[in-house]
This record gives sequence, C-alpha cells and structure tokens, in this order.
Amino acid sequence: MRSAARPVVLLTALVTGVTGLISGPAAAAAAPAPVAAAPAALAAAAPVVTALPFGNPADVVSSGDRVFVSGGRDETRIVVTDAAGTITGTIDGLDGPADLQLSNDRRTLYVALPKADAIAAYDTGSLVQSALYSTGAGTCPSKLAFGGRYLWFGYGCETWSGEIGRLDLARQPATVATRLAGTRFYSPPRLATALRNNKVLFAGEQDVSPWTGYSYTVGSRGALTQVSQTDHVSVGSDLADAALEPTGATVYTASGSPYNAQSFSMADLTTAGRMYETGPYPNAIELTRDGTRLAAGRNAAYDPDIYVHDVDGAAVAQFELGGQYDILQPGGLSWSPNGRRLYAIAADNSTYETPAELHVLPIPTA
Repeated sequence: MRSAARPVVLLTALVTGVTGLISGPAAAAAAPAPVAAAPAALAAAAPVVTALPFGNPADVVSSGDRVFVSGGRDETRIVVTDAAGTITGTIDGLDGPADLQLSNDRRTLYVALPKADAIAAYDTGSLVQSALYSTGAGTCPSKLAFGGRYLWFGYGCETWSGEIGRLDLARQPATVATRLAGTRFYSPPRLATALRNNKVLFAGEQDVSPWTGYSYTVGSRGALTQVSQTDHVSVGSDLADAALEPTGATVYTASGSPYNAQSFSMADLTTAGRMYETGPYPNAIELTRDGTRLAAGRNAAYDPDIYVHDVDGAAVAQFELGGQYDILQPGGLSWSPNGRRLYAIAADNSTYETPAELHVLPIPTA
C-alpha cells in the first residue's frame, strides 16, 4: 500500500466561470485517524460548466465520448453532451427519466421511468431506443444497477413498499422478476454492482435514520442470498449513494452522517472500515472503473462540494461548485471511463427554478 503522506495535488475549483486554482496543504482522508496532505504540485486544466435546460436533474453517467444527464420525474428529456460538456442533443418523450445505468461495455443506456412503470434502453451511439421493459403496474422502478445478465432495479411506489427486482437480459424477450429480497424497504433501495463480479449485489435503504445495508450473493437463475447486514452503530443517517469496487469486495457509502464517506466489507457489513474526508452531509460517491480512486460529494452551500481520494486515503483534489445556489445533487457524480474527468450535476435546491449545471472537472493524473 502506498503511503497516504506522499505529495498530492489539491485542486480547488471556484466554478462561477471556468477558473481553476491550486491550493494546499489540506487534510487527507483518514483511516481511521487523519493524515496531513503534502503541499500542492501540478495544476490541472480548468473546469467547465454547462447550463442544463431543466432545474432538478436526477442522474449523470459517462460512456466516454458522451455524457447523459436525466431531467428527473417532472421532465421528459435526457440531455446528451460530448466529453467536454458541450450539449450535442437530447433524448425526448420520456415520462420522468430518473436513474441512469450503463452496460459494462457502455453501448447501452438504461433509464428508470418510475411514472411509467418501465425501464427504457437506448443505444449510446445512435441514441435510438432499443427496448422498453414493463416492470409491472404499480412498481415505480427508481434505482438501477447493471450486473451482466441481470439488470437490477429498486422499486416501490408507496412508503414501505420498496423491494428489489431484476430483468433477465439473457432471455428473449427479457423476463421480469420482483420481490427478490424478501424485505420491505421504506422506499426503493439504492443498489450497487461490481464491474468484474456479477455475483454480488449491495442494497441500501434510503430515507430512514439509521439506514440499513444488505450484501447479497447472486446464485443460479438470479436468486439472492443475504450475506451480511449493517449494524446501526456503524452507519449513520439518510443513505444517499453507494458504490462497489470492481471485485465486489468493498462497498463505499455516502450518507447524511457521519461526516465522512465510509467503506464496508461486503462479507461483513457490521463494522465500517476506512473513512474519507468530506465534511458535513455527504450525498454522492463514485469509483473509477479501475477502483483506484473515489470521488465523494456533499450538500455544501459555501465549502468545497467534492473531494477526490486515492482508495488508500491520499487526497487528490477538491472542488467548489459555486456557492449556495450550486448544490451537488444526491448521487450526482460520474467518472469518465479513463478517470481523467469527473462529471457533477448541481442545482439550486431551494427552488429548482434556475437552470441546473453540469460541471466537467479535470482530475490531476497520478
């Protein structure tokens, strides 16, 4: 393991225009005690900000040459940009596009449509719809996670009606199964899968305090077997986001408290592992495809919104999105496939009337 005290780049982006600023020293993430970061080194390119044609975006994903931002339950569009953040088109006519998920090869974009009780699939090159899957009346699929053969979805329209369902994409036509967890969640659970291990699934309960997380193994024909469950002493309140590293051994979480991103072993969720500095109210977490870096964001009006760390705890960068009217959306982070850019969606979360923004954040190389 590399030392957390090696020199790192600390990038503070004051994004009211496109000005980048390097500053340091700063505090590195702790595991579990804080470790001081070394002085700043090289500067990265300046961030870019793109105004979006809606005020309350739901999600963002990057396929590499394209970025997709969904408009949310009160919208009908997904905005499409190039890798640099320039809007190049839209996917229109959708009934409240919410969570987004890419296939592992990044050729298919899946879109949760809770108002339509459906999940749509689009070709990321042509932007043509390739399939529309009904999940059943009164299901409201809201959270997605791609697991190879299976596309998992967290669903539920009413309080304490949340559950886990799946699409079996290997069948033609694809088949739908629901009520797979045998547990009622307060709301549609947050799901996470591993890029190189389709045999594990994480589900986290949202909108409750303390929250509860579950790890599962995926057996034959997609059967779920629970492996572990979080202990309420180790977790905090209001889970906002979760991400699994590529092998599926460790899950990373962001929740309203504690004031750090957390990590847990999927084999034993009862004890938190390494923590990563964020400050109050973490609300988003995302890992690079190779699992070497993580970005953790938070609901912050005036302080830095996003912190980037190596998974060993070393601080890499931090970003300020622009102040009290540019608040990071819950779960609103996505890495480019090569890990050189981080995409963030921000909005005025007091009214959602002003245009939301897509922030393109260049990341210093290792």
